[in-house]
Amino acid sequence: MSTTEEKAPDHRRENYGPGRTISTWEPEDPGFWAATGSKVANRNLWVSVPALLLAFVVWQVWSVTVVQLSKVGFTFSESQKFWLTAIPGLTGGTFRLVYTFVGPVVGQRRWTTFSTIILIGPLLWLGFAVQDTSTPYWVMVVIAALCGIGGANFASSMVNIGFFYPKARKGNANGINGGLGNLGVSVVQLVAPIVITAGILGPPAGGPQKQKDGTEVWLQNGAFLWIPLLVVMTLAAWFLMNDLKVAAAPFSRQKIIFQRKHNWLMTVLYVGTFGSFIGFASALPNLINNTFTPINSAYSATKYAWVGPFIGALTRWLGGWLGDKVGGARCTMISFVGMAASIIVVINALPSGGDNGNFWVFYAGFLCAFLFSGIGNGSTFRQIPVIFLNQHRTAAGPDPQAQEEARHQAEMEAGAVTGFSSAIAAYGFFFIPAMFALFPVTSSLWVFVAFYVVCLGVCWWFYARPGAEAPS
Repeated sequence: MSTTEEKAPDHRRENYGPGRTISTWEPEDPGFWAATGSKVANRNLWVSVPALLLAFVVWQVWSVTVVQLSKVGFTFSESQKFWLTAIPGLTGGTFRLVYTFVGPVVGQRRWTTFSTIILIGPLLWLGFAVQDTSTPYWVMVVIAALCGIGGANFASSMVNIGFFYPKARKGNANGINGGLGNLGVSVVQLVAPIVITAGILGPPAGGPQKQKDGTEVWLQNGAFLWIPLLVVMTLAAWFLMNDLKVAAAPFSRQKIIFQRKHNWLMTVLYVGTFGSFIGFASALPNLINNTFTPINSAYSATKYAWVGPFIGALTRWLGGWLGDKVGGARCTMISFVGMAASIIVVINALPSGGDNGNFWVFYAGFLCAFLFSGIGNGSTFRQIPVIFLNQHRTAAGPDPQAQEEARHQAEMEAGAVTGFSSAIAAYGFFFIPAMFALFPVTSSLWVFVAFYVVCLGVCWWFYARPGAEAPS
C-alpha cells in the first residue's frame, strides 16, 4: 500500500475543526491541502493577524505616549523619556528569545491565547498611571518594560503560521501575517494621537488632563482603547485556532539551530531588514522633530511618522509573495540595494553647514527605506524554510521515510530560526534610536549603509550567486 493510501484514513478520522489539537498534518500533500489543509491554515492565519497587530500596538504605545507626558505636567527629563521609548525594545527582543522556543512546546492555540490576554495588564496600568502626574518614574519604567512583551508575540506567531503552510506558500503566508501584524506600529502612531483628544470612552475611563496651553486631553484613551479588542482576540484564538502536534518540539530538539551556520547568517540578514524597519519606526518621530521642527513647525512627527511603518508593513507581504515567485535571495538583495540607496538620499537631505536641508527629500528617502525593508522582511522569512528544507532533504537521500523525517526536522529548525532571528532583530527598536541619541545622525546613517553592503555580500555569496551553497 502506498504512503498516501496509508495516510488517507488518518486524514478522514482527524477532526480539523476550530479549537482542536491536530495530530496529522501534511501540507505538502496536494490532495490533503486542497481538501482540508488550506481551509484550516487560512482560518488560523486570519486569527493570528489581528492578534499580532494588537501585540505590536502594545509594543509601540510608548512611542506616542511619551511625547505627551510633559504637556500634562510630568517632569521627566529628555533622557528619562528616551529610556521609556527604548525599554520596550529591550524587553521585546529578550522575550522573543523565550517565545521562540516556548510556543512549540505549549501549542500554537494555547500560546497565542495566553500571550494575547497578558497584554491587557500593562495597558490597564498605563491608563491609570498617565492620569496621575505624581506617578514615580520607576513605575513608568516597569510599565514600559511590560508593554515591551507585546513585541515578543511576533516570534511565536511567525513560528506558528510557518508550520501550517507548504513550502510554496510559506513566503506569502508569513508575509501576510508579519506584514499586517506590523501594521500595529502605524496604527498606534496614527490612532492614539486622535483618540486622546476626546473623551470618547466616557467617564469610566477617567477624566481629562489639562495641557499647559489649557486644552484637555485623555491620555488614558491611548491605552484603554485596545483592551476590548485584546479580549475579543483572546477569545478568537482560544475558540478558532488549532494546536499542531507535529509542531510540538522540546527545547532540547530546537537548540540544534545554534550549530547551524545558516541560522547565524539569516539572523544577520534579518537584522538588516526588520532591525531597520522597527528601529526607524521608533526613531523617526524624534528624528523629524529634532532635525526639522526648529526650521518649520509644520513638520509634525505625528503627521508624518506613521506613513513609513505603514508602507513597510504592507510591502512585507509583497516581499513574501515575490520571494515565492522569483526566489527569496533575489528579493533580499533588491531590499539591501534599495535601503542603501534610500539612506544615501536621506543623508544628502539633512541640514549641513548652515543649509536647512530638505525635509521632503529626507521624508521620501525614509519612505523608500521602509518600503525596501518591508520587502526584505518578507523575502528573508521565505528564504529560511527553503534553505533548511533543501539541506535536510539533500542529506536524507532518496529513501521516502528518510525524506519525511527530513521534512519534519527542517520544519522544526526553520521555525526556531525564524523566531530566533526575529528576536535578535527586534533589538533594532533600541539600538537605532540609541545611535541617533549618542552619535551624529549623518555618521549613524553611513554605518547603516555600510552594514547593508555587508548584508548584500552575504546574501549574494551564500544564497544568490551561481553555485551558491544554499540557493533560496
